[in-house]
Amino acid sequence: MKSKLYYQDPYIQTFSARVLKQGQDESGNTFVVLDQTAFYPTGGGQPYDTGLIADRQVIDVEEVDGEIRHYLTETIPQTDANINCMIDWERRFDHMQQHAGQHILSAAFDHLFGYKTVGFHMGSENLTIDLETEELTNEEASKAEELANQIILENRRIETKWVTEEELSQYNLRKETKVKEDIRLVIIPDFDYNGCGGTHPKATGEVSAIKILDWEKQRKNIRIQFACGLRVIKKLGEKQHVLHQLTKLLNAPEKDMQKAVIRLLENEKQLSKALEQSRETLFEYEAKELAGNSQSVVAKVFENRTIQELQKLARMIVSENENSLVFFVSSDGIRLQLVGARGKARNENMKKLISEILPLINGKGGGNESFAQGGGEACLTAEQLLDKIVSLRN
Repeated sequence: MKSKLYYQDPYIQTFSARVLKQGQDESGNTFVVLDQTAFYPTGGGQPYDTGLIADRQVIDVEEVDGEIRHYLTETIPQTDANINCMIDWERRFDHMQQHAGQHILSAAFDHLFGYKTVGFHMGSENLTIDLETEELTNEEASKAEELANQIILENRRIETKWVTEEELSQYNLRKETKVKEDIRLVIIPDFDYNGCGGTHPKATGEVSAIKILDWEKQRKNIRIQFACGLRVIKKLGEKQHVLHQLTKLLNAPEKDMQKAVIRLLENEKQLSKALEQSRETLFEYEAKELAGNSQSVVAKVFENRTIQELQKLARMIVSENENSLVFFVSSDGIRLQLVGARGKARNENMKKLISEILPLINGKGGGNESFAQGGGEACLTAEQLLDKIVSLRN
């Protein structure tokens, strides 16, 4: 453990080390192994550190077969001298805040309601814990958040301690440890005792704040999304910017924003309903006009009409005139859409007619004897295709 400087002091930002090994993994990624390192490797729900090694970017850190591999953008010149290394402190401290915040919030839910944390994920944007409960109320979430922030305000010290498996019985652990040797406890006295290999600040006050953002059911658990530390400030700024823009767009103060949005949605619903009614009326007029210009066969070419629109027009015409026969073709320059329909008084087989014409455009379709449709490539013009289907029915 002496070579793992992040355990000795998580606040180390620069250090020097000697290269023990340099190579490539099975995927061809360049890595270097040092005699000591402050770079934290991926583990325990915490992402890896980034930074610089000999002015080369560290893009990943993983522990593989007992060695910590620092993956670099390029190789380091061979040298026996110590090289300079620097941690991306902003990223590291963010991880320390989030990880300690997770301990505090998980312990708060455990203390108040007995809800155990059974999952934890720390991403670059989102932080989540999975609670062993199928329901969570707003009141419970608020109480847990309040307790967590009270622990932060009290600025309690955060201790780390290496113990043996036999010594674990001396501590009231929040959950059982998975490892049996090299056991590391992270302790907030009189509040939380938990086995963890991550990096944490020296006191709860450095977590700054915890804010629960949302939660949802995940199978038989509740997944909580939350933020800690500087992420709270960042998210507050983002939300405030959006809210400020909305107040100007909706011409309403923040406190009346919900009412303004509800009014907007209600107006949109009414407008959508009115638009749908107008479209329906237009379809009816169009169908009557098409039917009125023909004795019994209605055949027409359209541009950029959807198959649904063609079907609707065709159904309107044949439902009003049982002697009508309808053929519609629409083209968008790349594909052709074809609809055939007949009234109840006619006996043409639409499915048969459409299936016979579709091979001409490498198309596919379906339907029944009274109504069928299909589509294919624009191998012919829409006019040519319509002429062929009309002539074929004769």
